[in-house]
Amino acid sequence: MEKDITIKYSNDDVTVVWKPKMCIHSCVCWKELGEVFKPQEKPWVKMDGATSERIMEQVDRCPSGALSYIKKVKG
Repeated sequence: MEKDITIKYSNDDVTVVWKPKMCIHSCVCWKELGEVFKPQEKPWVKMDGATSERIMEQVDRCPSGALSYIKKVKG
């Protein structure tokens, strides 16, 4: 049985959650925000490549739900 893997990438504001098993490789993430999503590199998500708001907007466009995010509460 394959293990469900979850990988997290964080900055000061948000954590991007990636579930590779759910990914359908639509390429929407890296075609629209290549400054952050770089599939040829390790790690492939570069959280310093754009603002947190822009990263969250792009993650919301993921058609499979393989990418999601957790907004950090400041307080």
